[in-house]
Amino acid sequence: MKKNWIYVFCTLLLGVVVCGCNNELDIQQDYPFDLVTLPVQKKIAQGETAEIRCTLVREGEFKQAQYFIRYFQPDGKGELKMEDGTVLLPNDLYPLEKMVFRLYYTSHSTNQQSIDIYIENNFGQVVQKTFSWQSENDESNRTEKDE
Repeated sequence: MKKNWIYVFCTLLLGVVVCGCNNELDIQQDYPFDLVTLPVQKKIAQGETAEIRCTLVREGEFKQAQYFIRYFQPDGKGELKMEDGTVLLPNDLYPLEKMVFRLYYTSHSTNQQSIDIYIENNFGQVVQKTFSWQSENDESNRTEKDE
């Protein structure tokens, strides 16, 4: 009886080893990621700059993964800069060198404004975030004394 159990155990062990073997090594290169930001102000005046603090959060790390940033401005008019002073042009792709970075949006409009920021990796994954601001014109900030 003991020999039968050993025979069954060895057969099962051999089956597990044979089924578990694979000549192809599976290396994951493309990990999900997200763009996380601190809260951003909701109102902005023409000429004012809003800071957007960003962190790229990755579920795994692959050394050859590259990340890029682009943006669109569907409403209003303004300028978006990287923390190193690089002015981003709408729909142009720029490499992201750091996982923690800051963006600076300067308003050139007295109307409602919004920007869509897209972060892409070299595997085709895209994450999109939208930021919008209400106009904070001078008239809404006046007091009765100023009038």
